[in-house]
Amino acid sequence: MTASSGGEPGSADERDIAGLRDQIDRVERDARRRAARSVDLGGRAVVIAVAVFVLIIGQILPWMAGANGLDVLLGTGSGDAVGKASMVPRLFALTSALFGVVASALALTTRLWAFTWVCALGGWFASVDGVLAIWSRQSSHGDLGIGLVIAWVAMVVIAIQWFRTAWSRPDRDDPVGRE
Repeated sequence: MTASSGGEPGSADERDIAGLRDQIDRVERDARRRAARSVDLGGRAVVIAVAVFVLIIGQILPWMAGANGLDVLLGTGSGDAVGKASMVPRLFALTSALFGVVASALALTTRLWAFTWVCALGGWFASVDGVLAIWSRQSSHGDLGIGLVIAWVAMVVIAIQWFRTAWSRPDRDDPVGRE
């Protein structure tokens, strides 16, 4: 090794090492940023996926007067399924399909915190709307179908799981989490 090859400040080796340090720091910053935006669902992903499946089953079972949840959502049933008596159940059918199925599928596939919060808040709204839908059916005509109850229970499970996930976000300083 010669005197001019590696010991002088500003030599090619030191510039290469500084460039390598910068590159490593950039990769580390990007990894931390990605980790801060993503969520690790673990076993909750299975619970949420099963609850979404149960919600879909609840949508195809009878809700009121022989009309299933999809008929109520689209307003294509007969009798009460298309009239004013179905407005609250129709809103529940819409919010449960939107937040319970579509948003949950997006959140499960993308694993982004933003979708986690959308599912948590939307799931809460749909759950409250489901209680109102059940109450309105029981107080007006009493013809409550099993599909409405199953869909509401599944929506409550989905909302609880998304809230637990949304509140479990680690500190921003430590995006990987503490053990």
